[in-house]
Amino acid sequence: MPPRARSPAGIVLVDKPAGPSSFAIVAELRRRTGARTGHTGTLDPFATGLLILLSGSATKLASCFVGLDKRYVTDVDVTARTSTGDPEGEVVERVDPPSADELEARLAHLRGEVDLPIPAASAVKIGGERAYKLARRGIAVEMPVRRSRVDALDVITYQDGVVRLDLRVSSGTYVRSIADALSGHCRTLRRLEIGPFSVDEANPDRMIPAEEALARLS
Repeated sequence: MPPRARSPAGIVLVDKPAGPSSFAIVAELRRRTGARTGHTGTLDPFATGLLILLSGSATKLASCFVGLDKRYVTDVDVTARTSTGDPEGEVVERVDPPSADELEARLAHLRGEVDLPIPAASAVKIGGERAYKLARRGIAVEMPVRRSRVDALDVITYQDGVVRLDLRVSSGTYVRSIADALSGHCRTLRRLEIGPFSVDEANPDRMIPAEEALARLS
């Protein structure tokens, strides 16, 4: 690796907009710095919010950040399921919106330790191939179940069949799976926090020294 690829080194917090992929955000930082660049966990193109990017020699620290808890806000349409669990898929089922009491009963079953199927439109490999590639070809597969920890699942608003939720979850939790368990899909998804890092401090032009970032994990 040439010396320039190891610097500048540090952690960059980015507020990803809706539209571009997480890999496009990584590539943009790499073009700006000329350094090796990585990420600590992606967001779907439709989602917004916090991404933690690693630059230069800090890329070797990825394992320190990938297992951190996350906080999200999502708008879930509980009147329709889609093939992807988000607004990019086709509607596969329509249902009447639950009452507020019925919705709370469903949410109660999704708090704590829960087992949820991984969405078909995900990057998990099934038989050596990415699940989303199989889904695009119309190949139905039984998706594996993943155990997640949901520390908080709070209703902010519920109106016209759309519930806005504030979630605090363990790493690896698919919010789209929670939406599907509510018989709905995510209309929007925004990541507010990753461990001790907040989207409010995102600044693509600021590189946090690795030592400073690691100190916040202790």
